[in-house]
Amino acid sequence: MFDLFENWTLPQVLPVGAVLFDLLFILMAISIEAYCFNSRLNFDKKTSIFYAISINLFSSIIGWVVFFLIEPVLPIQLKSELINFVFFNSLKFSNTQTVVILMAFIIFFGTFIVKLFLLRIFSLVLNENIGKKSEDDPPTTDRYKWRNLNRNKLISNRLVSTMLIANSLSYSAITLVLLFRRK
Repeated sequence: MFDLFENWTLPQVLPVGAVLFDLLFILMAISIEAYCFNSRLNFDKKTSIFYAISINLFSSIIGWVVFFLIEPVLPIQLKSELINFVFFNSLKFSNTQTVVILMAFIIFFGTFIVKLFLLRIFSLVLNENIGKKSEDDPPTTDRYKWRNLNRNKLISNRLVSTMLIANSLSYSAITLVLLFRRK
């Protein structure tokens, strides 16, 4: 395997605009997704905000790590287009727009999967009743087990649909900001 940090140096130019826009996008996604968690999953506001902050910060960190791992392997033309887009908000070649659209779909679904995975992990880890058996539990019968299994599946489907809606709404808002930025 190749060593990623062999020739690592601090950047000469820091893309402050990109960093500030990323911060704006994270704040927008947190507020939109917290509202979705509150209204669809019936979390209280504090819990919704905590989950939204946690999954967005972790998914952003994972996204930047993946970006910095993939960036050295990109072709020279794509690297120059990426630099042009980050620093000057312009694309030189028309065929790059197709790649950008394809990457946008890949990033959307990749972020959705990462956020869903993180939300499930956080909800399982932070739920205090998971793994504890209460003494007041009714006796376990086949009918009770079947009903419990169906309810857990419904919660899982509800979690998936809520995360998909929240991610779609936050990406739509981010896309609108990017469109306003282009004008």
